[in-house]
Amino acid sequence: MQETAWLRYQRQMLLDGWGEEGQKKLVNAHVAVVGAGGLGCPVALYLTAAGVGAITIIDADSVEETNLNRQVLHWQKDIGKPKVLSAAEKLMEFNPYVKIVPIHGHLTEETVDEWLRDVDIIVDALDNFPIRQVLNKYAVETRKPLVHGAIYGWEGRATTILPYETACLACLFEEGPPSGVFPVVGTTPGVIAMVQATEVLKLLLGLGQPLFNRYLIYDGLTMTFHTIKIRRRPDCLICSHF
Repeated sequence: MQETAWLRYQRQMLLDGWGEEGQKKLVNAHVAVVGAGGLGCPVALYLTAAGVGAITIIDADSVEETNLNRQVLHWQKDIGKPKVLSAAEKLMEFNPYVKIVPIHGHLTEETVDEWLRDVDIIVDALDNFPIRQVLNKYAVETRKPLVHGAIYGWEGRATTILPYETACLACLFEEGPPSGVFPVVGTTPGVIAMVQATEVLKLLLGLGQPLFNRYLIYDGLTMTFHTIKIRRRPDCLICSHF
């Protein structure tokens, strides 16, 4: 890596357990952010800032004006542009040392392995429960860590799934919320995205205590965070079968 790139990461490399070896782990890592909206934009931005070597961003949507209160990589001039291209444009300018791989399309059971086969960690930044189910099943089958985030209004949730060792999403939710437009204040996905990005960095560096078998709940109105313990279900339709 060029010397100027190391200067970029100097302050985080001062942290105990990080250093040059830790930064090399990030540089050699490949993370997928599935969803380029309210959660995916800040997750991708801060992983790019930290110097994760390759980031794949997957989304099938284009930028709409209603996105702009929270999806911080998309600007007025981007309305009508595929979200992955809008995000990739900003991220590549922000940190030219990171490889950004934009994929404009629907993640399905047919495309999931082709798109995620080479990644080390998957970030669930979705607002679509059926696609989350596809992502969760693939993560379990391939033993790839999955960092989950979800938001509604002033509230957010997060957990980190380590297949076969922690509860998966199917252990927690047998069915998703009703589909449709839901309310959200822009700061909520920003908060949860920072939790998700931090979880990714800890996993890559092997530091700290990720949200394994813990479900973090954030309430912006009362400014409270608390976690509840979760566990694998022996009758889970996904992770008990593998």
